[in-house]
Amino acid sequence: MTDTSKQINDEARLRSLTSTTVPPRLAQPAAPQVRRSIGRISGRDVVVLLGSGLTALATTELLFGRLAPFRGRLGFVVVAFVLFVVVYALLVSLTEDRPQVVDRVMGSLFSAAAVIAGAALVSVVGFTLWRGRTALMKSNLYVQDMSNTGPLDPLENGGILHAMLGTVIIVSLALVVTVPLGLACAVFLNETRSRMRGLVRSVVTAMTALPSILAGLFIFATWVLILGFERSGFAASLAISIMMLPIIVRSAEVVLRLVPGNLREASEATGAPQWRTVWHVVLPTARSGLVNAVILGVARGVGETAPVLLVSGITSTTNSNPRSNPMMSLPLAVFEFVRSPQPALIQRGFATAAVLMVLVLALFTIARVIAGRPVGRQSKRQARRMLRRSAKDLGRIEIVVGGSR
Repeated sequence: MTDTSKQINDEARLRSLTSTTVPPRLAQPAAPQVRRSIGRISGRDVVVLLGSGLTALATTELLFGRLAPFRGRLGFVVVAFVLFVVVYALLVSLTEDRPQVVDRVMGSLFSAAAVIAGAALVSVVGFTLWRGRTALMKSNLYVQDMSNTGPLDPLENGGILHAMLGTVIIVSLALVVTVPLGLACAVFLNETRSRMRGLVRSVVTAMTALPSILAGLFIFATWVLILGFERSGFAASLAISIMMLPIIVRSAEVVLRLVPGNLREASEATGAPQWRTVWHVVLPTARSGLVNAVILGVARGVGETAPVLLVSGITSTTNSNPRSNPMMSLPLAVFEFVRSPQPALIQRGFATAAVLMVLVLALFTIARVIAGRPVGRQSKRQARRMLRRSAKDLGRIEIVVGGSR
């Protein structure tokens, strides 16, 4: 009897262990999740934005006008924006969940940051163009120098020809020094496995944050004081080269990394040495990116003032000889004009700054357009040139094959 009850208990325990408990069915099935729309603005979003903005403006006007002793336009804008964010978050939270509220609030913050940055850029450009508008309309600004113009002369006399010519000469000489050195350094960092790469990369990174005044002092101490050469445009180009070199090296190194590795492997599989692979495969493939790197370096060097002031000096005459005598540049001309108390010279300074600003913006625009082309994609001109070369190679192959037969 005892054995039988024990066996029954064991069977019951085993049945309880092996049985599966089915969860009870819900009375109502869960509602399907609604797909969130990203980047689409609905009518409700527009109403919420307008309501939040009007509420923030009205509350801020009430605070600044009656309830609180607040004054100033900047404070009004800051308080209104803070209230807008708070009211907007509260209104969105009435109909959306927490992730959606965070997404909307962060989107408004980033949009405000973009608007502030754009407004700052537009204000700087507009203020410079407005202050120099009278001098910019004078044709003599671009064809004359200041050699025969005094501080009290009207805007119809004098110009910045000497500064524009000096900028072209200084930057051109700096490119002659910087482009071969920068591309060679970028190839060394990307195509070799030397132990010196870490040291070279650290030096280039440190040079990126080097103040321009230190570059000018270095060239002044070595080129002028120690070696005994006079202050000239060539000395200024050496100082500008120090500022342009890290920009070109870092940009070119990034571009060379984008070259597909199978192109290198295909070249090496044909028995080509590494230098031939770099010269005939890697550099032509990354041509557009390398041009972009050079343009960015020029945009950095063309706006430097302190090195030119230290090692070249100030002059009011046109000097086309970079080996002797001072040579003017556009940034240095801006500095020289705006520090004068005469209104005519100040207007010339703003006009010169506008010319320099347009030049730099044009360089960055060209660099942006060139950078938009993928590395390795041929232009129409390059494709036509490649077809002509292929046709010539095919003709030579047919001649060789026909002669061998």
